[in-house]
Amino acid sequence: MAQEAAEQENLHRPAITAKDVYLSYRSIAPVKRRNIRQASGFKDDAFKKKGRVEHFEALHGVSFEVEKGEIIGLIGRNGSGKSTLLRVLAGIFEPDKGNVNLHGNTVSLLALGVGFQMQLSGRENIYLSGLLLGFSKAEIDDQIDEIIEFSELGRFIEQPVRTYSSGMQSKLGFAITAILKTDIILVDEVLSVGDSHFKKKSGRKMAELISEKSRTVVIVSHNPETIRTNCEKVIWLHDGDILKIGPTNEVVDEYEAFMAQYDVEAWEKPKKKK
Repeated sequence: MAQEAAEQENLHRPAITAKDVYLSYRSIAPVKRRNIRQASGFKDDAFKKKGRVEHFEALHGVSFEVEKGEIIGLIGRNGSGKSTLLRVLAGIFEPDKGNVNLHGNTVSLLALGVGFQMQLSGRENIYLSGLLLGFSKAEIDDQIDEIIEFSELGRFIEQPVRTYSSGMQSKLGFAITAILKTDIILVDEVLSVGDSHFKKKSGRKMAELISEKSRTVVIVSHNPETIRTNCEKVIWLHDGDILKIGPTNEVVDEYEAFMAQYDVEAWEKPKKKK
């Protein structure tokens, strides 16, 4: 009983705490009559003086907390900041302001085309990904055969990842995340990638990973059924701000109603005359 009580107490501890997270991208505005030398050798300060550097604020003071073992959905229309937020949580992007605390938990990001060195083989990328996740070479050695078997890449595991299709990359990424298990898994729109056989297989494996009470999962998906089926709670992002955090069905219902109205307004918006 004491052990069970301790486990329950541990589950109610925070796994992710994001506080006032801001992040912006810098982009260079198009410049007329720029030659190749200027395009390849520009100086940032020079463009700033001319007002050529533009800033796009992707996240505006985002704050939330996820408890250990929770399964959270992250929804919002394209450009709302979902993928950016996952990359901040994974430590790929550093916020301009604010901070993210993972409370000592290990984290992996499952996203198409993220984390692979394209010139390296699939096998080499397994080792590289595993080491970056904090696993030792010996630990990876013990599980690499299982990773390769799960990925179904066969002889292609020895080929450079640049030769892989998007489906093959997703299979490799999912296999690494599924077998080299971390405390926190961030999933960015990859559960529907791959052939029908692998979709079913990855779906069963994700259900198995989610069923482990100590594992924390954040899922980004545009598929409402994926969110409704897997998630206990949902964060709704809109233009870099959190509009609502709450029970899955309640938030998804509001989001779908919003998007239906948004699509109608966008469709009915009069086009500019040429």
